[in-house]
Amino acid sequence: MSQRTVVVASRVGLHARPASIFTQAVAASGVEVTIAKPGEDPMDASSILMVMAMGIGGGEEVVIEADGPDAERVLDELVALLETDLDAE
Repeated sequence: MSQRTVVVASRVGLHARPASIFTQAVAASGVEVTIAKPGEDPMDASSILMVMAMGIGGGEEVVIEADGPDAERVLDELVALLETDLDAE
């Protein structure tokens, strides 16, 4: 299992639009991905309800883990996504 720690760049965190963009990217990857706040239980990163329920704010650190043959590539893409302000016009 591969893991990355990243700071969420979206101003409002992973709510509504940013969470939708992130979870759709996870689902499209075909790789099992989890997301967690440091020290908390990981959640299914492809579930918008689970991701939004975590209450991840802008500037907060999260840990994402992936398992599968393309895990490293998928994590690189997801980190780049989270490091982008997905609320920016």
